Amino acid sequence: MDYQAIVIGGGHAAIEAALAVSRLGHPTLLITQNLDSIGKLSCSPAVGGLAKGNLVREIDALGGEMGRLIDATMIQFRMLNRSKGPAVQAPRAQADKAAYSRLAKSTLELQPGLSLFQDTVVDLLLNRGGGTVCGVVTERGHRISAGSVILTTGTFMEAAVFIGDYTVSSGRLGEPAAVGLGTALRGKGFVVGRLKTGTPARALRGSLDFTRMTEQPGEPVPLPFSFSHRRVERPTVSCFITHTTEQTHRIIRENISRSPLYGGKIKGVGPRYCPSIEDKVMRFSDRPRHQIFVEPEGLETEEMYLNGISSSLPEDVQERFLRTVPGLEHLAVTRPGYAVEYDYLNPIQLYPDLQSKRIRGLFIAGQTNGTSGYEEAGAQGLMAGINASRHLRGEERIVLSRTEAYIGVLIDDLVTLGTEEPYRLFTSRAEYRLALRHDTADRRLTPLGREIGLQSAEAMERLEQKKRKLEEIQELLHRRKLGKEDAESAPGLAKHLGKSLHQALKNPEIHMADLEIVDPQLAEGFPEPLKTQSELDVKYEGYLKRQEQQVHRFHRMESMRVSPDFDYDRIPGLSQEAREKLKRISPASLGQASRISGVRTSDISLLMLYLERGDRSAR
Repeated sequence: MDYQAIVIGGGHAAIEAALAVSRLGHPTLLITQNLDSIGKLSCSPAVGGLAKGNLVREIDALGGEMGRLIDATMIQFRMLNRSKGPAVQAPRAQADKAAYSRLAKSTLELQPGLSLFQDTVVDLLLNRGGGTVCGVVTERGHRISAGSVILTTGTFMEAAVFIGDYTVSSGRLGEPAAVGLGTALRGKGFVVGRLKTGTPARALRGSLDFTRMTEQPGEPVPLPFSFSHRRVERPTVSCFITHTTEQTHRIIRENISRSPLYGGKIKGVGPRYCPSIEDKVMRFSDRPRHQIFVEPEGLETEEMYLNGISSSLPEDVQERFLRTVPGLEHLAVTRPGYAVEYDYLNPIQLYPDLQSKRIRGLFIAGQTNGTSGYEEAGAQGLMAGINASRHLRGEERIVLSRTEAYIGVLIDDLVTLGTEEPYRLFTSRAEYRLALRHDTADRRLTPLGREIGLQSAEAMERLEQKKRKLEEIQELLHRRKLGKEDAESAPGLAKHLGKSLHQALKNPEIHMADLEIVDPQLAEGFPEPLKTQSELDVKYEGYLKRQEQQVHRFHRMESMRVSPDFDYDRIPGLSQEAREKLKRISPASLGQASRISGVRTSDISLLMLYLERGDRSAR
């Protein structure tokens, strides 16, 4: 055997998968078409965002790399939804795209036990029975053996780029598609579909008039994504906001027949929550304008990313409508917007550990599974790498629950529901989001990362120190009572006389800053992030206790395991739709079965009877 594991791809899923499996002690080969494209931020120059920022912090807590990469290369930081509840707040950072890619490649190059190789994988090698992967075949004729293969092709598998009438076999403008593998997977019985994504034009900074836009500066003190960093010291730059106009929309409508999307050239389904400007104009005709975020691509480039206006219209049309946008009247386009259509594998064909149901030892992650976003890809890549390692060792797989991580929500949604459009994670998809705040990711997942072998003893010591400090804050809040002298220095606390600081803090109108006025130890003895965390813990502890009851019921359903070869035909009374879907998805637990669309409560009750009492008792 040449290697124990092979990772196909060079994007964010591949980075996490290759680092995880090699760090766990397995000689690993990463094969990608272009080593200089490793870790490219193909679209938006940002990492994090709503729910996505939570994913990055969970990746870091488990021992992944994305948090450290963005901390080292960010050029602006913002905490989204600060005015809303903590369950929907999330960190987001603009990245220096070139620096991010260079650091990602360097990290892979310096990883012991990991080798990099530039070639294109066109097929998988299977054992004599055809049920187990044993290596790959490359375009240049290499046959490389391995005990496990992790497939992370992103948007490159049988991909095509569209700009008006121009079409080329490409996964990113200027980079060739990965041709052959999609056809090979179809031949091996996989259900392969087509999806579409897109990207907007880029323009030179010097050609834009920022006085006609609204400046959006970053926060002065960035919050690190990685729990291993106490602070981030990086240069910071502003983004800007402008908007389309009625003239913009008129030009798009007049030329809509020249769009490959509306002309029928593109068959793949596009992202529902990140539509092209053509879609926005045609589907939301009542909207007089749409926002555009003008974002820098890095500190050493003049290119600006025009977020919110992706398009596959011809280049002349793109330039015409862009020049109708305030501040873009004289823009110089460096790269046009374009659409990409590519092959993906419906993730309903995977087990919850991201292993293929069809081929043992084959793990699939990232946009190959129909997701969108660097963060969703990185999260899947990390879990695929972890489980590929455990497969090689013959150990039980790691499957995160919906109750313990956004990563668990993401993967459970994919393997249980599948997807026929680019999947994007939102906070609203997580039933237990109050317990999944981004600032608690280390408390939830670092011990597991240590148990797996990806977290260090130092990381555990940092976590224990943090927990001790949080306990000290809580003890102080419970012990300290409010007296008359406190009301004199902080009149807002007058109605809480005789109560503990903990009781006072439960009031939505009282904040930690109010309590710091009356208690110097609270003001000076603890880091600001820990005080913020403590305040949130206090304010939401009642909600969390109620949620614990729901979590208990959830775990009871999850604990009822279903064998992969369970015979659903022997259960009389199951609806035909439920029988078909249960066979196709092969749920790992009663809980997963209950989340399958079309499976009724009565079907779950019958299945529960068979699992609890056995066939004879259930009848």
